[in-house]
Amino acid sequence: MSDAQVQAIYRYPVKGLSPQALARTTLAPGQTVPLDRLYAIENGPTGFDPAAPSYFPKQRFLMLMRNERLAALHTVFEEATHTLTIHQDGAEAARGELRSPAGRLAIEAFFARFMRDELRGPPKVLFGGGHSFSDVAKKVVSIINLASVAAVESAAGQPVNPLRFRANVYVAGWPAWRELELVGREIGLGAARLRVVKRIVRCAATEVDPETGIRDVPVPRILMDTVGHTDCGIYAEVIGGGAVGTGDPVVTD
Repeated sequence: MSDAQVQAIYRYPVKGLSPQALARTTLAPGQTVPLDRLYAIENGPTGFDPAAPSYFPKQRFLMLMRNERLAALHTVFEEATHTLTIHQDGAEAARGELRSPAGRLAIEAFFARFMRDELRGPPKVLFGGGHSFSDVAKKVVSIINLASVAAVESAAGQPVNPLRFRANVYVAGWPAWRELELVGREIGLGAARLRVVKRIVRCAATEVDPETGIRDVPVPRILMDTVGHTDCGIYAEVIGGGAVGTGDPVVTD
């Protein structure tokens, strides 16, 4: 049954930095949205081996849960060259091609200055081939129900930007919290097929306004007070590849 549609698609080429909107993408079995969390900024030595990449918890990287200042930056990732441009206070602050040593050094030097008081060691741009620096070990697509965000907004009594939840796919047309009932079931996104594997437990990163970097809405507390848990959104594993774009139907069995 098609009871909803894809309203927006995003990827985050560098973990913790700005989202990149996509009108359309192609999902492959067992993979994330292409280029999602392809890079991360190491906060202190992790022992990450790019030749044998493995999962590390998000606390080992610069990320919004602890480093809300990141949200005040506007970053642009150019897919063709893997060049990252960082804008601070409306002006270009750094630029570097992440596949080159000199480019990575330029980005690392910026974060060494910008995050000086929050670093546990020299910041380092990490890359591991097709590895995704996701918050979970399994390669998944994160999905947010916009009606659930609206319910949080109503409980908060103030606007709640859906981008606080840093999801890949935003769905319109489901009732609030409908997504939480889908764990273990399959859904269709456009021409792709996914199996919902887990509810997303929300952390303090959602407290941060994605435009200002100010921690201003206690989302996990609001969730606990209103629905008795801190879950909002779902992770789904791609089991059948295909194209998906904004406006495409979201089909549930």
